[in-house]
Parts: sequence; structure tokens; C-alpha cells
Amino acid sequence: MFDLNLLTASDIQQQLAGYLQQRRKQLKLSRAALAERSTVPAPTIKHFETSGQISLRQFLLIWQCVDDLQNLAALTASSEPTSTPANFASELSK
Repeated sequence: MFDLNLLTASDIQQQLAGYLQQRRKQLKLSRAALAERSTVPAPTIKHFETSGQISLRQFLLIWQCVDDLQNLAALTASSEPTSTPANFASELSK
């Protein structure tokens, strides 16, 4: 059988946006205050928090203001991927 992963890239984007919004609120930072610290405009932060859409550079600028970049870098520390990307067409044809 095969491992069916139902998470999409959009799901992960929304989870990351939700996590950073939660961290911002835990730190009692308004969007304006986070914008000032991160140099990412407040409307861009709002757009990210509601849609999950943002550039990688801006994502990293926000992340470093609310969390340690080492936590994010740790995701890439393993030399081997934990799983292979799903190839649904080939798996479903089996």
C-alpha cells in the first residue's frame, strides 16, 4: 500500500501563518509594531496572516522577530528526507 498524505502546500502555508500570528499575539505585538521591527509592511503581514501568501524573504524577516531562526533551520538539518514526495498518478495506477 502507499502512504496518502492529504496535506497540501496551501495547508502548510496557513499553518505557518497561523503559528506566526499566534506568536505575534503572545508577544503582545500589533501588526504595526511587528512591521516596524521586521521591516515588512503591516498590510503585507495582514495579507500573510489571512491568506498564507508572502515572499520567503519577508517570511524569514517576520519569523526572526517572533521566534528563533535556528528552530526553522533545524527542519533542514537532516541529510536525508523523512519521506519522499507523493507521486499520486503512479501510486493510484498500481
